[in-house]
Amino acid sequence: MATEQGKTGILLVNLGTPEAPTPAAVRRYLAEFLWDPRVVEIPRAIWWLILHGIVLRVRPRKSAKAYQAIWTERGSPLMAGSEALADAIAKRLLDAGRDDCVVAVAMRYGRPAVAERLESLRAQGVTRLVVLPLYPQYAAATTASTFDAVNKVLGGWRYIPELRFISDYHSDPGYIRALADSVQDHWRKQGRGELLLLSFHGLPARSRRQGDPYYDQCLRSADLLAAELGLAADRWKVVFQSRFGSEEWLKPYCVEVLQELPSTGVKSVDVICPGFSVDCLETLEEIAIANREVFLEAGGERYRYIPALNAGEPHAQALASLIARQLN
Repeated sequence: MATEQGKTGILLVNLGTPEAPTPAAVRRYLAEFLWDPRVVEIPRAIWWLILHGIVLRVRPRKSAKAYQAIWTERGSPLMAGSEALADAIAKRLLDAGRDDCVVAVAMRYGRPAVAERLESLRAQGVTRLVVLPLYPQYAAATTASTFDAVNKVLGGWRYIPELRFISDYHSDPGYIRALADSVQDHWRKQGRGELLLLSFHGLPARSRRQGDPYYDQCLRSADLLAAELGLAADRWKVVFQSRFGSEEWLKPYCVEVLQELPSTGVKSVDVICPGFSVDCLETLEEIAIANREVFLEAGGERYRYIPALNAGEPHAQALASLIARQLN
């Protein structure tokens, strides 16, 4: 039952992960992920044939090998990192006197599911709810899909809690400072490359024409980070990774830039992925391993990946402050 002095639920939502690095587990995960019409905007009948006739027959085995390369004793890096971040945020909220907050993590695809976590929060007496998708830049394929999942669950409840949904935080000063701190810390410990690549996850180019603000928010985040670091225009560059399928995606493509840089005289690069709150397959395997090989094979000499913000203190404090502003 709802009460006047109920608790405030904080739901952090990340993309998702298979439960194991096996073809069967990856197939179950991809079947859910790739069937979301927010993710693949192709007529359902046509896409069903492609998905079940081709993609789910070929991709799970290949993706399972990639997951095996990054799997840890704690399981999925994305799941472990998201839980650690939630714990760190909860601690900072408690330190700030917010002992009424209950922080939980959900995965948009896979487990723990959004529905599962929301029901748990309801059972704990939550009467206010703050949903924070862990995507700094808004995209329909990620942020809007999270809203769909939350709305589907709440639509079946008799009592709807007061709801705050944080659509993005691409220009939040705390987030930008946390990114800058991570780059500067990396440079102090590992040295500095000639060029800083800011790699964001790609989307089909048509998403921008359809009104998705993602591309512009990525550029804004990059501009703010470069300004915070005091970088000259020729010392950093935005690229987009993880292209899938044959249609045009947001450019420039990360792989193509890495292949071209050595021929222009750039032999050392640092790569950061500002759109990923927690390290995952796309950062640990694609960027840190596969794309490193691309750069070195093209003639590059030094390639370093700067880890995601994960559960680091600046990141946890930035997100805790972002959440706290929704509670006033």
